Amino acid sequence: MADVGGQEGGGGGRHQKKRAKKGSTHIDMTPMVDLAFLLLTFFILTTTMYKPSTLQLTFPVPQDQQEQKKDLAKVNNALTLFLTKDDQIFYYRDAFKPGETQLTRTDFSKITKYLIEQNKSTFDQVQELSRRYNANEIDKVAYDSLKNNVQKQEEALFVIIKPDADAKYRNMIDMVDEMDISGIGKFAVQDTIKPEELVLLEAEKLKF
Repeated sequence: MADVGGQEGGGGGRHQKKRAKKGSTHIDMTPMVDLAFLLLTFFILTTTMYKPSTLQLTFPVPQDQQEQKKDLAKVNNALTLFLTKDDQIFYYRDAFKPGETQLTRTDFSKITKYLIEQNKSTFDQVQELSRRYNANEIDKVAYDSLKNNVQKQEEALFVIIKPDADAKYRNMIDMVDEMDISGIGKFAVQDTIKPEELVLLEAEKLKF
């Protein structure tokens, strides 16, 4: 009995489990260091060194004489209209020249005749096209195409419409209608007036 008790109480039996020995963790960094230096050497040899950059300026190509003549012809064949209070209209021809340009006053009862006089050649051609269309010599498509070509010619009048703060909305609508009546196809409506033009306009408005 003593032997049995000794076997049960003892800790050195043959069925006792042995503990596994822990191995020491060690990483060999030599290949990683070699790879790092290899990559560093590669990037140093292949990288382009920084070069100071310069700002490139592109200047507009000077206009040739023909283009300058076209721009001058456009300015010399322009009419600027100012719409203001009491259905009054002020206008000047060609380019605005400070100290030289003078405004002329008129109204809607006289503006049609003046526009036709200033656009006489184009107006006559448009009238002839209207006659041919009404006589069924040309159809609507041909009439519109020929009329558009005539009104876009270089010698056709170019009108700039500038209503001021005292003008009525109806004045601008009536003036656009006057463009069609006078055979004017080249016109533009602008809601801004240059300061030098505004000074001259306000001075003229004080006279009535």
